[in-house]
Amino acid sequence: MKMKKSLICLLMALITLTAFKEGEKKITVFMIGDSTMANKSITGGKPERGWGHVLGGFFTEDIIVDNHAVNGRSSKSFIDEGRWDKVLSRIKPGDYVVIQFGHNDEKPNPDRHTDPGTTFDANLSRFVNEARERGANPILMNAIVRRNFLTPCEQPGHIVASDNQVEGDTLYDTHGTYLDSPRNVAKKLNVPFVDANKITHELVQGLGREESKKLYMWVEPNTVPAVPKGSVDNTHLNIYGARVVAGLLVDAMAEAVPALAPYVRRFDFVVAKDGSGDFFTVQEAINAVPDFRKEGRTTIYIRKGVYKEKLIIPESKINVSLIGAEGAVISGDDYASKPNRFGENMSTSGSSSCYIYAPDLICENLTFENTAGRVGQAVACFVSGDRVIFRNCRFLGNQDTLYNFGKHCRQYFENCYIEGTVDFIFGSSTAVFNHCTIHSLSKGYLTAPSTPQDEAYGYVFIDCRLTAADGVEKVYLARPWRPYGKSVFIHCEMGDHILPVGWHNWNKKDAEKTCFFAEYENTGAGAATKKERAKFSHQLKNLKGYSIEEILAGEDGWNPLAK
Repeated sequence: MKMKKSLICLLMALITLTAFKEGEKKITVFMIGDSTMANKSITGGKPERGWGHVLGGFFTEDIIVDNHAVNGRSSKSFIDEGRWDKVLSRIKPGDYVVIQFGHNDEKPNPDRHTDPGTTFDANLSRFVNEARERGANPILMNAIVRRNFLTPCEQPGHIVASDNQVEGDTLYDTHGTYLDSPRNVAKKLNVPFVDANKITHELVQGLGREESKKLYMWVEPNTVPAVPKGSVDNTHLNIYGARVVAGLLVDAMAEAVPALAPYVRRFDFVVAKDGSGDFFTVQEAINAVPDFRKEGRTTIYIRKGVYKEKLIIPESKINVSLIGAEGAVISGDDYASKPNRFGENMSTSGSSSCYIYAPDLICENLTFENTAGRVGQAVACFVSGDRVIFRNCRFLGNQDTLYNFGKHCRQYFENCYIEGTVDFIFGSSTAVFNHCTIHSLSKGYLTAPSTPQDEAYGYVFIDCRLTAADGVEKVYLARPWRPYGKSVFIHCEMGDHILPVGWHNWNKKDAEKTCFFAEYENTGAGAATKKERAKFSHQLKNLKGYSIEEILAGEDGWNPLAK
Protein backbone atom coordinates (compact mmCIF):
# COMPACT_ATOMS: atom_id res chain seq x y z
CA MET A 1 0.00 0.00 0.00
CA LYS A 2 2.85 2.37 0.94
CA MET A 3 4.62 1.55 -2.31
CA LYS A 4 1.45 2.29 -4.26
CA LYS A 5 1.10 5.67 -2.53
CA SER A 6 4.75 6.45 -3.21
CA LEU A 7 4.30 5.66 -6.89
CA ILE A 8 1.23 7.88 -7.02
CA CYS A 9 3.13 10.74 -5.36
CA LEU A 10 6.02 10.30 -7.77
CA LEU A 11 3.65 10.33 -10.74
CA MET A 12 1.94 13.50 -9.50
CA ALA A 13 5.32 15.15 -9.00
CA LEU A 14 6.34 14.28 -12.54
CA ILE A 15 3.06 15.62 -13.89
CA THR A 16 3.51 18.87 -11.93
CA LEU A 17 7.10 19.22 -13.11
CA THR A 18 6.09 18.56 -16.71
CA ALA A 19 3.30 21.12 -16.49
CA PHE A 20 5.72 23.66 -15.03
CA LYS A 21 8.22 23.07 -17.82
CA GLU A 22 5.49 23.32 -20.44
CA GLY A 23 4.39 26.62 -18.95
CA GLU A 24 7.95 27.90 -19.10
CA LYS A 25 8.02 27.40 -22.84
CA LYS A 26 5.31 30.00 -23.35
CA ILE A 27 6.52 33.36 -24.60
CA THR A 28 4.49 36.46 -23.82
CA VAL A 29 4.23 39.35 -26.23
CA PHE A 30 3.21 42.40 -24.18
CA MET A 31 1.50 45.23 -26.04
CA ILE A 32 1.65 48.80 -24.80
CA GLY A 33 0.04 51.62 -26.72
CA ASP A 34 -3.18 53.47 -27.44
CA SER A 35 -6.67 52.80 -28.81
CA THR A 36 -5.48 51.74 -32.26
CA MET A 37 -3.81 48.75 -30.58
CA ALA A 38 -6.17 48.18 -27.62
CA ASN A 39 -8.65 45.42 -26.86
CA LYS A 40 -12.20 46.66 -27.34
CA SER A 41 -15.59 45.97 -25.81
CA ILE A 42 -17.54 43.37 -27.79
CA THR A 43 -20.80 43.93 -25.92
CA GLY A 44 -23.77 43.80 -28.26
CA GLY A 45 -21.56 42.94 -31.22
CA LYS A 46 -19.58 46.18 -31.28
CA PRO A 47 -17.36 46.07 -34.38
CA GLU A 48 -14.42 48.26 -33.32
CA ARG A 49 -11.09 46.50 -32.77
CA GLY A 50 -7.51 47.46 -32.06
CA TRP A 51 -4.99 45.55 -34.11
CA GLY A 52 -3.47 44.17 -30.90
CA HIS A 53 -6.86 42.71 -29.98
CA VAL A 54 -6.69 40.29 -32.91
CA LEU A 55 -2.92 39.66 -32.88
CA GLY A 56 -3.18 36.33 -31.01
CA GLY A 57 -4.78 34.73 -34.06
CA PHE A 58 -1.50 35.15 -35.95
CA PHE A 59 0.70 33.20 -33.54
CA THR A 60 1.06 29.59 -32.49
CA GLU A 61 -0.05 28.59 -29.03
CA ASP A 62 3.54 29.00 -27.82
CA ILE A 63 2.89 32.75 -27.83
CA ILE A 64 0.62 34.54 -25.36
CA VAL A 65 -0.45 38.05 -26.36
CA ASP A 66 -0.97 40.20 -23.26
CA ASN A 67 -2.43 43.45 -24.51
CA HIS A 68 -2.13 46.42 -22.13
CA ALA A 69 -2.84 49.13 -24.70
CA VAL A 70 -5.65 51.46 -23.59
CA ASN A 71 -7.80 54.04 -25.33
CA GLY A 72 -6.58 57.61 -24.99
CA ARG A 73 -3.20 56.84 -23.50
CA SER A 74 0.04 58.51 -24.46
CA SER A 75 3.51 57.38 -23.47
CA LYS A 76 3.26 59.86 -20.58
CA SER A 77 -0.14 58.88 -19.19
CA PHE A 78 0.66 55.19 -19.59
CA ILE A 79 3.56 55.67 -17.19
CA ASP A 80 1.82 58.14 -14.85
CA GLU A 81 -1.18 55.85 -14.33
CA GLY A 82 1.04 52.95 -13.24
CA ARG A 83 0.25 50.86 -16.30
CA TRP A 84 3.89 50.43 -17.23
CA ASP A 85 4.76 49.26 -13.72
CA LYS A 86 2.05 46.59 -14.04
CA VAL A 87 3.60 45.33 -17.27
CA LEU A 88 7.09 45.32 -15.73
CA SER A 89 5.85 43.17 -12.85
CA ARG A 90 4.76 40.47 -15.32
CA ILE A 91 7.72 40.39 -17.67
CA LYS A 92 10.00 37.36 -17.62
CA PRO A 93 13.23 36.79 -19.57
CA GLY A 94 12.63 35.97 -23.23
CA ASP A 95 9.34 37.87 -23.49
CA TYR A 96 8.69 40.67 -25.97
CA VAL A 97 7.30 44.17 -25.50
CA VAL A 98 5.73 45.89 -28.50
CA ILE A 99 5.71 49.68 -27.99
CA GLN A 100 3.51 51.92 -30.12
CA PHE A 101 2.53 55.45 -29.08
CA GLY A 102 2.02 58.75 -30.86
CA HIS A 103 -1.67 59.39 -31.46
CA ASN A 104 -2.25 60.84 -28.02
CA ASP A 105 1.25 62.21 -27.40
CA GLU A 106 0.37 64.71 -30.14
CA LYS A 107 -2.60 66.10 -28.22
CA PRO A 108 -2.21 69.34 -26.23
CA ASN A 109 -3.71 67.97 -22.99
CA PRO A 110 -1.03 68.43 -20.29
CA ASP A 111 -1.68 64.97 -18.82
CA ARG A 112 -0.89 63.34 -22.17
CA HIS A 113 1.29 65.65 -24.27
CA THR A 114 4.94 64.91 -25.03
CA ASP A 115 7.35 66.46 -27.52
CA PRO A 116 9.31 64.60 -30.21
CA GLY A 117 13.04 64.76 -29.61
CA THR A 118 12.71 65.28 -25.87
CA THR A 119 9.94 63.92 -23.60
CA PHE A 120 8.48 61.50 -26.15
CA ASP A 121 11.92 60.05 -26.88
CA ALA A 122 12.68 59.85 -23.16
CA ASN A 123 9.55 57.82 -22.45
CA LEU A 124 10.24 55.43 -25.34
CA SER A 125 13.82 55.01 -24.10
CA ARG A 126 12.53 54.23 -20.62
CA PHE A 127 10.25 51.49 -21.96
CA VAL A 128 13.16 49.95 -23.87
CA ASN A 129 15.74 50.12 -21.08
CA GLU A 130 13.47 48.85 -18.31
CA ALA A 131 12.15 45.99 -20.49
CA ARG A 132 15.72 44.96 -21.24
CA GLU A 133 16.63 45.05 -17.56
CA ARG A 134 14.09 42.29 -17.04
CA GLY A 135 15.39 40.21 -19.93
CA ALA A 136 12.64 41.12 -22.40
CA ASN A 137 13.03 42.04 -26.06
CA PRO A 138 11.53 45.44 -26.94
CA ILE A 139 10.15 46.24 -30.40
CA LEU A 140 9.44 49.87 -31.30
CA MET A 141 6.75 50.98 -33.74
CA ASN A 142 5.45 54.32 -34.84
CA ALA A 143 1.73 55.11 -35.06
CA ILE A 144 -0.48 53.58 -37.73
CA VAL A 145 -1.83 56.02 -40.29
CA ARG A 146 -5.03 57.97 -39.98
CA ARG A 147 -7.30 57.81 -43.00
CA ASN A 148 -6.91 61.43 -44.14
CA PHE A 149 -7.49 62.25 -47.80
CA LEU A 150 -7.78 65.98 -47.00
CA THR A 151 -4.91 68.39 -47.68
CA PRO A 152 -3.36 69.19 -44.27
CA CYS A 153 -2.36 72.58 -42.98
CA GLU A 154 0.24 73.27 -40.32
CA GLN A 155 -1.00 74.04 -36.81
CA PRO A 156 1.09 74.54 -33.66
CA GLY A 157 2.34 71.16 -32.50
CA HIS A 158 0.62 68.96 -35.05
CA ILE A 159 -0.92 68.78 -38.52
CA VAL A 160 -4.67 68.91 -39.18
CA ALA A 161 -6.94 69.11 -42.17
CA SER A 162 -8.46 72.46 -42.94
CA ASP A 163 -12.23 72.93 -42.82
CA ASN A 164 -14.72 72.49 -45.65
CA GLN A 165 -12.47 70.34 -47.78
CA VAL A 166 -13.47 67.51 -50.11
CA GLU A 167 -11.46 64.31 -50.04
CA GLY A 168 -8.99 63.88 -52.84
CA ASP A 169 -6.97 60.90 -54.04
CA THR A 170 -3.85 61.47 -51.95
CA LEU A 171 -3.47 60.19 -48.39
CA TYR A 172 -1.79 62.72 -46.08
CA ASP A 173 -0.24 61.71 -42.78
CA THR A 174 -1.17 63.71 -39.68
CA HIS A 175 1.47 62.56 -37.18
CA GLY A 176 4.35 64.77 -38.27
CA THR A 177 7.61 64.36 -36.38
CA TYR A 178 5.99 61.99 -33.86
CA LEU A 179 6.73 59.31 -36.43
CA ASP A 180 10.47 59.97 -36.17
CA SER A 181 10.94 59.45 -32.43
CA PRO A 182 10.42 55.64 -32.36
CA ARG A 183 12.78 55.28 -35.35
CA ASN A 184 15.43 57.49 -33.77
CA VAL A 185 15.24 55.76 -30.38
CA ALA A 186 15.39 52.36 -32.04
CA LYS A 187 18.53 53.35 -33.92
CA LYS A 188 20.16 54.88 -30.85
CA LEU A 189 19.43 51.90 -28.57
CA ASN A 190 19.80 49.22 -31.24
CA VAL A 191 16.17 48.07 -30.98
CA PRO A 192 14.12 46.37 -33.73
CA PHE A 193 11.90 48.96 -35.40
CA VAL A 194 8.73 48.43 -37.42
CA ASP A 195 7.58 51.34 -39.56
CA ALA A 196 3.88 50.73 -38.93
CA ASN A 197 2.99 54.11 -40.37
CA LYS A 198 4.67 53.42 -43.71
CA ILE A 199 3.09 49.95 -43.89
CA THR A 200 -0.42 51.21 -43.18
CA HIS A 201 0.05 54.32 -45.32
CA GLU A 202 0.80 52.12 -48.32
CA LEU A 203 -2.19 49.93 -47.49
CA VAL A 204 -4.68 52.80 -47.24
CA GLN A 205 -3.28 54.75 -50.20
CA GLY A 206 -3.36 51.59 -52.28
CA LEU A 207 -7.01 50.99 -51.47
CA GLY A 208 -7.97 54.59 -52.17
CA ARG A 209 -10.41 56.90 -50.49
CA GLU A 210 -13.51 54.73 -50.89
CA GLU A 211 -12.19 51.20 -50.44
CA SER A 212 -10.10 52.25 -47.44
CA LYS A 213 -13.27 53.07 -45.52
CA LYS A 214 -13.77 49.30 -45.18
CA LEU A 215 -10.82 49.21 -42.77
CA TYR A 216 -12.10 51.90 -40.41
CA MET A 217 -15.14 52.56 -38.29
CA TRP A 218 -17.25 53.89 -41.12
CA VAL A 219 -20.74 52.64 -40.33
CA GLU A 220 -23.95 53.68 -42.03
CA PRO A 221 -26.77 54.61 -39.62
CA ASN A 222 -29.17 51.77 -38.72
CA THR A 223 -26.97 49.06 -40.23
CA VAL A 224 -25.14 47.80 -37.13
CA PRO A 225 -27.30 47.44 -33.99
CA ALA A 226 -24.37 48.25 -31.69
CA VAL A 227 -23.80 51.54 -33.59
CA PRO A 228 -27.37 52.68 -34.38
CA LYS A 229 -26.42 56.26 -35.26
CA GLY A 230 -23.58 55.14 -37.51
CA SER A 231 -19.99 56.29 -37.38
CA VAL A 232 -17.46 58.25 -39.42
CA ASP A 233 -14.12 57.44 -37.84
CA ASN A 234 -10.82 57.65 -39.71
CA THR A 235 -8.62 56.60 -36.78
CA HIS A 236 -10.07 53.40 -35.35
CA LEU A 237 -10.26 50.05 -37.12
CA ASN A 238 -13.15 47.66 -37.51
CA ILE A 239 -12.81 43.86 -37.31
CA TYR A 240 -11.71 43.51 -40.92
CA GLY A 241 -9.29 46.42 -40.72
CA ALA A 242 -7.72 45.20 -37.50
CA ARG A 243 -7.16 41.75 -38.99
CA VAL A 244 -5.60 43.19 -42.14
CA VAL A 245 -3.33 45.57 -40.22
CA ALA A 246 -2.32 42.93 -37.67
CA GLY A 247 -1.40 40.56 -40.50
CA LEU A 248 0.86 43.15 -42.08
CA LEU A 249 2.47 44.13 -38.80
CA VAL A 250 3.08 40.58 -37.61
CA ASP A 251 4.92 39.88 -40.86
CA ALA A 252 6.99 43.02 -40.32
CA MET A 253 7.75 41.96 -36.74
CA ALA A 254 8.90 38.54 -37.93
CA GLU A 255 11.19 40.21 -40.43
CA ALA A 256 12.61 42.63 -37.85
CA VAL A 257 12.91 39.90 -35.21
CA PRO A 258 13.67 36.58 -36.98
CA ALA A 259 13.31 34.68 -33.69
CA LEU A 260 9.57 35.39 -33.82
CA ALA A 261 9.14 34.10 -37.36
CA PRO A 262 8.68 30.39 -36.44
CA TYR A 263 5.71 31.32 -34.25
CA VAL A 264 3.80 33.23 -36.93
CA ARG A 265 0.95 31.47 -38.71
CA ARG A 266 -1.68 32.65 -41.13
CA PHE A 267 -5.30 31.55 -41.53
CA ASP A 268 -8.00 32.76 -43.87
CA PHE A 269 -10.44 33.20 -40.99
CA VAL A 270 -10.17 33.16 -37.21
CA VAL A 271 -13.07 32.37 -34.88
CA ALA A 272 -12.89 33.66 -31.31
CA LYS A 273 -15.42 34.18 -28.55
CA ASP A 274 -13.42 37.14 -27.18
CA GLY A 275 -13.65 39.16 -30.38
CA SER A 276 -10.04 38.53 -31.42
CA GLY A 277 -11.06 36.88 -34.69
CA ASP A 278 -13.10 37.55 -37.79
CA PHE A 279 -16.16 35.82 -36.35
CA PHE A 280 -17.69 34.84 -33.03
CA THR A 281 -19.09 31.50 -34.26
CA VAL A 282 -17.72 28.68 -36.37
CA GLN A 283 -20.87 28.71 -38.48
CA GLU A 284 -20.23 32.32 -39.50
CA ALA A 285 -16.77 31.34 -40.70
CA ILE A 286 -18.13 28.37 -42.66
CA ASN A 287 -20.76 30.60 -44.26
CA ALA A 288 -18.01 32.98 -45.39
CA VAL A 289 -16.17 30.23 -47.31
CA PRO A 290 -16.77 30.59 -51.07
CA ASP A 291 -18.92 27.78 -52.45
CA PHE A 292 -17.01 25.11 -54.37
CA ARG A 293 -13.68 26.85 -53.97
CA LYS A 294 -11.45 24.62 -56.10
CA GLU A 295 -8.26 26.67 -56.47
CA GLY A 296 -7.26 26.73 -52.82
CA ARG A 297 -7.91 25.40 -49.33
CA THR A 298 -9.71 27.67 -46.87
CA THR A 299 -8.14 27.56 -43.40
CA ILE A 300 -10.19 28.42 -40.31
CA TYR A 301 -8.56 28.74 -36.90
CA ILE A 302 -10.83 28.25 -33.89
CA ARG A 303 -9.48 29.85 -30.73
CA LYS A 304 -10.06 28.46 -27.24
CA GLY A 305 -13.67 28.32 -26.11
CA VAL A 306 -16.83 26.22 -26.04
CA TYR A 307 -18.86 27.00 -29.16
CA LYS A 308 -22.37 25.87 -28.44
CA GLU A 309 -23.87 25.86 -31.89
CA LYS A 310 -25.41 23.35 -34.27
CA LEU A 311 -22.62 23.51 -36.81
CA ILE A 312 -23.49 22.54 -40.39
CA ILE A 313 -20.77 22.28 -43.04
CA PRO A 314 -22.68 21.98 -46.35
CA GLU A 315 -21.55 20.07 -49.40
CA SER A 316 -20.62 23.29 -51.22
CA LYS A 317 -17.90 24.22 -48.67
CA ILE A 318 -15.19 22.03 -50.13
CA ASN A 319 -11.47 22.00 -49.26
CA VAL A 320 -11.79 23.50 -45.77
CA SER A 321 -9.43 22.99 -42.83
CA LEU A 322 -10.69 23.55 -39.28
CA ILE A 323 -7.78 23.94 -36.87
CA GLY A 324 -8.55 24.23 -33.18
CA ALA A 325 -6.52 25.82 -30.43
CA GLU A 326 -6.18 23.86 -27.22
CA GLY A 327 -9.61 23.98 -25.59
CA ALA A 328 -11.63 24.60 -28.76
CA VAL A 329 -14.90 22.68 -28.43
CA ILE A 330 -17.93 22.31 -30.72
CA SER A 331 -20.73 21.53 -28.29
CA GLY A 332 -24.41 20.64 -28.27
CA ASP A 333 -26.95 18.96 -26.01
CA ASP A 334 -29.67 17.67 -28.31
CA TYR A 335 -30.82 14.05 -28.19
CA ALA A 336 -33.04 11.76 -30.24
CA SER A 337 -36.17 11.95 -28.06
CA LYS A 338 -35.92 15.70 -27.46
CA PRO A 339 -38.89 17.54 -28.99
CA ASN A 340 -38.21 19.87 -31.89
CA ARG A 341 -40.22 23.07 -32.44
CA PHE A 342 -43.12 21.01 -33.83
CA GLY A 343 -43.19 18.69 -30.84
CA GLU A 344 -41.69 15.80 -32.81
CA ASN A 345 -38.69 13.78 -31.68
CA MET A 346 -35.44 15.10 -33.10
CA SER A 347 -34.32 11.57 -34.03
CA THR A 348 -30.77 10.25 -33.87
CA SER A 349 -29.67 12.13 -36.98
CA GLY A 350 -31.28 15.33 -35.75
CA SER A 351 -29.46 15.27 -32.42
CA SER A 352 -25.93 15.97 -33.65
CA SER A 353 -23.81 18.90 -32.49
CA CYS A 354 -22.00 19.04 -35.85
CA TYR A 355 -22.91 17.96 -39.39
CA ILE A 356 -20.23 17.45 -42.03
CA TYR A 357 -21.46 17.04 -45.61
CA ALA A 358 -18.54 18.67 -47.41
CA PRO A 359 -15.82 16.56 -49.05
CA ASP A 360 -12.10 17.04 -48.39
CA LEU A 361 -12.55 18.56 -44.94
CA ILE A 362 -9.62 18.40 -42.51
CA CYS A 363 -10.21 18.82 -38.78
CA GLU A 364 -7.30 19.15 -36.35
CA ASN A 365 -7.14 19.60 -32.57
CA LEU A 366 -10.90 19.97 -32.14
CA THR A 367 -13.32 18.50 -29.63
CA PHE A 368 -16.81 17.52 -30.74
CA GLU A 369 -19.14 16.86 -27.83
CA ASN A 370 -22.73 16.15 -26.96
CA THR A 371 -23.47 16.96 -23.32
CA ALA A 372 -27.06 15.66 -23.21
CA GLY A 373 -25.95 12.82 -20.95
CA ARG A 374 -27.35 9.30 -20.80
CA VAL A 375 -30.68 10.03 -22.41
CA GLY A 376 -30.41 7.66 -25.36
CA GLN A 377 -28.99 8.51 -28.76
CA ALA A 378 -27.15 11.85 -28.75
CA VAL A 379 -24.66 12.40 -31.57
CA ALA A 380 -21.58 14.58 -31.18
CA CYS A 381 -20.48 14.48 -34.83
CA PHE A 382 -22.36 13.38 -37.96
CA VAL A 383 -20.06 12.78 -40.93
CA SER A 384 -21.49 12.39 -44.43
CA GLY A 385 -18.59 13.83 -46.41
CA ASP A 386 -16.09 11.89 -48.48
CA ARG A 387 -12.32 12.13 -47.95
CA VAL A 388 -12.65 13.67 -44.49
CA ILE A 389 -9.65 13.69 -42.14
CA PHE A 390 -9.60 14.08 -38.35
CA ARG A 391 -6.27 14.48 -36.56
CA ASN A 392 -5.85 14.89 -32.80
CA CYS A 393 -9.59 15.33 -32.31
CA ARG A 394 -11.85 14.24 -29.48
CA PHE A 395 -15.41 12.94 -29.74
CA LEU A 396 -17.25 13.02 -26.42
CA GLY A 397 -20.68 11.61 -25.70
CA ASN A 398 -22.54 8.52 -24.59
CA GLN A 399 -24.78 6.54 -26.89
CA ASP A 400 -24.12 7.08 -30.61
CA THR A 401 -21.27 9.57 -30.18
CA LEU A 402 -19.77 9.39 -33.69
CA TYR A 403 -22.09 8.82 -36.66
CA ASN A 404 -20.21 7.90 -39.85
CA PHE A 405 -23.36 8.42 -41.87
CA GLY A 406 -22.23 8.72 -45.48
CA LYS A 407 -22.60 5.65 -47.66
CA HIS A 408 -19.65 5.12 -50.01
CA CYS A 409 -17.78 7.83 -48.11
CA ARG A 410 -14.30 7.55 -46.59
CA GLN A 411 -12.99 9.03 -43.37
CA TYR A 412 -9.62 8.87 -41.66
CA PHE A 413 -9.02 9.35 -37.91
CA GLU A 414 -5.49 9.74 -36.54
CA ASN A 415 -4.50 10.12 -32.88
CA CYS A 416 -8.11 10.75 -31.94
CA TYR A 417 -10.06 9.98 -28.77
CA ILE A 418 -13.62 8.64 -28.96
CA GLU A 419 -15.71 7.84 -25.90
CA GLY A 420 -19.20 6.57 -25.31
CA THR A 421 -21.46 3.82 -24.01
CA VAL A 422 -23.50 1.96 -26.63
CA ASP A 423 -22.82 1.79 -30.38
CA PHE A 424 -20.79 4.96 -29.99
CA ILE A 425 -19.07 4.52 -33.34
CA PHE A 426 -21.73 3.63 -35.89
CA GLY A 427 -22.74 4.09 -39.51
CA SER A 428 -22.22 3.18 -43.15
CA SER A 429 -18.93 4.86 -44.05
CA THR A 430 -15.55 3.28 -44.59
CA ALA A 431 -13.44 4.64 -41.75
CA VAL A 432 -9.89 3.98 -40.58
CA PHE A 433 -8.90 4.72 -36.98
CA ASN A 434 -5.11 4.91 -36.71
CA HIS A 435 -3.47 5.18 -33.27
CA CYS A 436 -6.72 6.22 -31.63
CA THR A 437 -8.09 5.67 -28.13
CA ILE A 438 -11.55 4.11 -27.94
CA HIS A 439 -12.89 4.60 -24.42
CA SER A 440 -15.97 2.83 -23.01
CA LEU A 441 -17.95 4.63 -20.31
CA SER A 442 -20.23 1.67 -19.60
CA LYS A 443 -20.96 -1.83 -20.78
CA GLY A 444 -22.13 -1.92 -24.37
CA TYR A 445 -20.78 -2.04 -27.91
CA LEU A 446 -17.93 -0.10 -29.46
CA THR A 447 -19.18 -0.17 -33.03
CA ALA A 448 -22.42 -0.71 -34.91
CA PRO A 449 -21.52 -0.83 -38.60
CA SER A 450 -24.15 -0.63 -41.33
CA THR A 451 -21.69 -1.17 -44.18
CA PRO A 452 -23.30 -1.38 -47.64
CA GLN A 453 -23.11 -4.83 -49.19
CA ASP A 454 -20.91 -3.68 -52.07
CA GLU A 455 -18.24 -2.09 -49.84
CA ALA A 456 -15.08 -4.09 -49.14
CA TYR A 457 -14.37 -2.31 -45.85
CA GLY A 458 -16.31 -0.78 -42.99
CA TYR A 459 -14.52 0.12 -39.76
CA VAL A 460 -10.82 -0.66 -39.48
CA PHE A 461 -8.93 0.04 -36.25
CA ILE A 462 -5.12 -0.02 -36.50
CA ASP A 463 -2.76 0.30 -33.53
CA CYS A 464 -5.55 1.61 -31.32
CA ARG A 465 -5.99 1.41 -27.54
CA LEU A 466 -9.30 0.14 -26.18
CA THR A 467 -9.76 1.51 -22.66
CA ALA A 468 -12.60 1.86 -20.18
CA ALA A 469 -13.69 3.83 -17.16
CA ASP A 470 -13.12 2.24 -13.74
CA GLY A 471 -15.37 -0.75 -13.13
CA VAL A 472 -16.62 -1.01 -16.69
CA GLU A 473 -16.87 -4.53 -18.13
CA LYS A 474 -18.90 -6.56 -20.63
CA VAL A 475 -18.08 -4.56 -23.72
CA TYR A 476 -18.38 -6.02 -27.23
CA LEU A 477 -16.24 -4.95 -30.16
CA ALA A 478 -19.20 -4.70 -32.53
CA ARG A 479 -22.68 -5.75 -33.47
CA PRO A 480 -24.15 -5.52 -36.98
CA TRP A 481 -26.61 -2.65 -37.30
CA ARG A 482 -27.19 -3.77 -40.89
CA PRO A 483 -26.61 -7.30 -42.26
CA TYR A 484 -23.29 -6.58 -44.01
CA GLY A 485 -21.65 -4.58 -41.26
CA LYS A 486 -17.84 -4.81 -41.14
CA SER A 487 -15.41 -4.11 -38.28
CA VAL A 488 -11.76 -5.15 -38.11
CA PHE A 489 -9.24 -4.62 -35.30
CA ILE A 490 -5.52 -4.86 -36.15
CA HIS A 491 -2.63 -4.65 -33.68
CA CYS A 492 -4.89 -3.07 -31.07
CA GLU A 493 -4.32 -3.13 -27.31
CA MET A 494 -7.54 -4.29 -25.65
CA GLY A 495 -8.36 -3.82 -21.99
CA ASP A 496 -10.06 -6.48 -19.88
CA HIS A 497 -13.42 -4.78 -20.34
CA ILE A 498 -13.66 -6.48 -23.74
CA LEU A 499 -15.63 -9.71 -23.43
CA PRO A 500 -13.87 -12.95 -24.43
CA VAL A 501 -16.63 -13.63 -26.98
CA GLY A 502 -15.81 -10.26 -28.53
CA TRP A 503 -18.66 -9.95 -30.99
CA HIS A 504 -22.46 -9.85 -30.83
CA ASN A 505 -24.97 -10.74 -33.56
CA TRP A 506 -27.63 -8.22 -32.36
CA ASN A 507 -29.95 -11.23 -32.13
CA LYS A 508 -29.84 -11.46 -35.92
CA LYS A 509 -28.81 -15.04 -36.67
CA ASP A 510 -28.82 -14.40 -40.42
CA ALA A 511 -26.39 -11.50 -40.00
CA GLU A 512 -23.74 -13.93 -38.82
CA LYS A 513 -23.48 -15.15 -42.41
CA THR A 514 -23.15 -11.71 -44.01
CA CYS A 515 -21.30 -9.46 -41.54
CA PHE A 516 -17.51 -9.47 -41.39
CA PHE A 517 -15.92 -9.10 -37.96
CA ALA A 518 -12.20 -9.83 -37.78
CA GLU A 519 -8.98 -9.36 -35.82
CA TYR A 520 -5.25 -9.60 -36.32
CA GLU A 521 -2.58 -9.89 -33.62
CA ASN A 522 -4.26 -7.81 -30.95
CA THR A 523 -2.80 -7.66 -27.44
CA GLY A 524 -3.93 -7.07 -23.88
CA ALA A 525 -6.35 -8.77 -21.50
CA GLY A 526 -9.25 -8.27 -23.88
CA ALA A 527 -7.53 -9.88 -26.85
CA ALA A 528 -8.84 -13.45 -26.95
CA THR A 529 -8.07 -16.51 -29.01
CA LYS A 530 -10.12 -17.83 -31.90
CA LYS A 531 -11.63 -20.47 -29.60
CA GLU A 532 -12.96 -17.84 -27.22
CA ARG A 533 -14.32 -15.46 -29.84
CA ALA A 534 -17.76 -15.71 -31.43
CA LYS A 535 -17.71 -18.45 -34.03
CA PHE A 536 -18.90 -16.16 -36.81
CA SER A 537 -15.88 -13.85 -36.36
CA HIS A 538 -12.54 -14.22 -38.12
CA GLN A 539 -8.84 -14.15 -37.32
CA LEU A 540 -6.99 -12.70 -40.30
CA LYS A 541 -4.08 -14.80 -41.55
CA ASN A 542 -2.24 -11.79 -42.94
CA LEU A 543 -2.72 -8.09 -43.66
CA LYS A 544 -3.04 -8.32 -47.41
CA GLY A 545 -5.35 -5.54 -48.53
CA TYR A 546 -5.32 -3.84 -45.12
CA SER A 547 -2.88 -0.99 -45.55
CA ILE A 548 -4.43 2.43 -44.96
CA GLU A 549 -3.79 3.36 -48.57
CA GLU A 550 -5.63 0.28 -49.86
CA ILE A 551 -8.59 0.59 -47.50
CA LEU A 552 -9.34 4.20 -48.40
CA ALA A 553 -8.20 4.31 -52.03
CA GLY A 554 -11.65 4.02 -53.58
CA GLU A 555 -11.78 4.74 -57.30
CA ASP A 556 -9.85 8.01 -57.07
CA GLY A 557 -6.79 6.71 -55.23
CA TRP A 558 -7.29 8.90 -52.15
CA ASN A 559 -4.45 8.59 -49.64
CA PRO A 560 -4.81 10.63 -46.42
CA LEU A 561 -1.18 9.89 -45.56
CA ALA A 562 0.15 11.61 -48.69
CA LYS A 563 1.74 15.00 -48.09
